[in-house]
Amino acid sequence: MICPHQGTCGGCALALPYEEQWKLKESEFRELLPLSKDTPTDLYPSAPHSFRARAEFRLYRNESGRLSYAMSQKGSKQPLPIQSCPILLPSIQALMPSLLEALESDEILTQKLFGVEFLSGLSQEVLVSLLYHKRLDHAWEERALGLLSSLPTLSSLIGRSKGQKIVLGESFITETLTIGSKPWRFLHYEGSFTQPNPKVNEKMIEWIISAPPQGDLLELYCGAGNFTLPLSSRYAKILATEVSKTSIHAAKQNCELNSVRHISFVRLNAQETQSALEGEREFYRLRELDLPSYDFQTVFVDPPRAGLGAEVASFLRRFDQILYISCNPKTLQSDLEVLQLSHDVERFALFDQFPYTPHLESGVILRQRR
Repeated sequence: MICPHQGTCGGCALALPYEEQWKLKESEFRELLPLSKDTPTDLYPSAPHSFRARAEFRLYRNESGRLSYAMSQKGSKQPLPIQSCPILLPSIQALMPSLLEALESDEILTQKLFGVEFLSGLSQEVLVSLLYHKRLDHAWEERALGLLSSLPTLSSLIGRSKGQKIVLGESFITETLTIGSKPWRFLHYEGSFTQPNPKVNEKMIEWIISAPPQGDLLELYCGAGNFTLPLSSRYAKILATEVSKTSIHAAKQNCELNSVRHISFVRLNAQETQSALEGEREFYRLRELDLPSYDFQTVFVDPPRAGLGAEVASFLRRFDQILYISCNPKTLQSDLEVLQLSHDVERFALFDQFPYTPHLESGVILRQRR
């Protein structure tokens, strides 16, 4: 079989139709975690095209001197030209050729330009970042403003060079996710992590909030509040922690955007949060919170690919209910070895955030064994 994109995007990991790739991922997950074969497991495949909200391309001039999008090829210095990329959201696909045409005719904008990044969402706003190996001056800014005004579907434009960032418009897009029947608005900042597949992201959030609420909620690795805000419709009090300053700032803005008042976002890593709750250490950042007033019975985690690790996993065993979103089945397997010492797995879920790659997101709900 050929790549479903005819090799135009250069991003396919497997030369199989999407449906077969999805079945292969499911099979590999069940082999890695045999418990999932006997446990209720919800499956959420992706649309086979028009699903990805972020993209990064190289820019280079081909043999005929024409400007072209490209991707790097493994084991080769020769870039792979990109004519189209059907995995991207329609808002990005529609902008790509007109942006390239506008850049092509402008020497100031193309001089030492080596890359372009796209960020979009279901709201159809598109933010473009142009990446340079030169200092950006006033002449560049004038031409970039002209470019922005000439492309109606381009919401904001950012120029980046070493130690330099020029923002024309906003440094974020405003995204709207519909969870159930309720719309939630989020600011997605350029350069910060956002879920790449908005429709699958909606399914992930809906699955997490379907778990029966129990007590107050503690969330670790909260990011910009992607899960936290919709979870606020289910819990009376939430404490959410995250190590990134940028993410905490965006999370607080997202609270204001959605008129949510009962979430406390605090910049702490998982180990610091554990120390605070166990009374081992006092943190100035928690000075305005009355920690003893929280009745933490549920914890939600969405850790990085390295997983929780034994120390944090052991800490989570104190909670009655554990909600876990994983981006790495192998580290999920290791963490479950610790969590299952005290908790039973009630349900699994598989989410295909990254079609045409080996990556798989999964979810698990655990309840403390009485």
